[in-house]
Amino acid sequence: MTSFPVLDLTPDELLTTTRTVRKRLDLSKNVPIELIRECLEIALQAPSGSNRQGWQWMVVTDPSLRAQLGEIYREEVEKYLKSRASAAKLFSDDPVRAPVQQRVGDSVAWLGEHMGEVPVLVIPCIRGAVELPAGNQAGLWGSLLPAVWSYSLAARARGLGTAWTTLHLSREAEVAELLGIPQGFHQAALMPTAYFTGETFKPAPREPIDSVLHVDKW
Repeated sequence: MTSFPVLDLTPDELLTTTRTVRKRLDLSKNVPIELIRECLEIALQAPSGSNRQGWQWMVVTDPSLRAQLGEIYREEVEKYLKSRASAAKLFSDDPVRAPVQQRVGDSVAWLGEHMGEVPVLVIPCIRGAVELPAGNQAGLWGSLLPAVWSYSLAARARGLGTAWTTLHLSREAEVAELLGIPQGFHQAALMPTAYFTGETFKPAPREPIDSVLHVDKW
């Protein structure tokens, strides 16, 4: 299956260094569509409920369409950065986490300005009812999101960076009309994909496992 070079990473290294890439996306280097296809072929091996495989993958490379998607995303990022949910405003009273959150906020702002310039934009979709079911939707999204993560891992292993973004979903219908996505398919993310600058990535700081682990009882 593999025809493009794969980085020499152990499974643990791949899983712990697949980062959200924003500022380090290389906007100047073309990404072959064959490489994207190879990553998606790997993604299609992910599990799905009842083996339905109800996913569809919208890959956008046309400069005009990317620019229009980028403008939608830029406008939504602008709203997000002003909201209380903005990454830069979270944990503002924590001297350890606040600087990290500020850097995340800065990188979100950067991507908001440059999304339309990223060479490949991938929108994973899942087949469902025209209206999403009320209540528990874990079965629906659980049949797509593992494949999206597999795509990110496959891309990382081949020297590509991705970012899992969802801010465009408040205008999902507008994006569907722009790209001809039919009714009954729901978008899960907008994944900018490009080669990355710099050498590699390292594991990110995380909370200690004992602060989030519960055994037998909460």
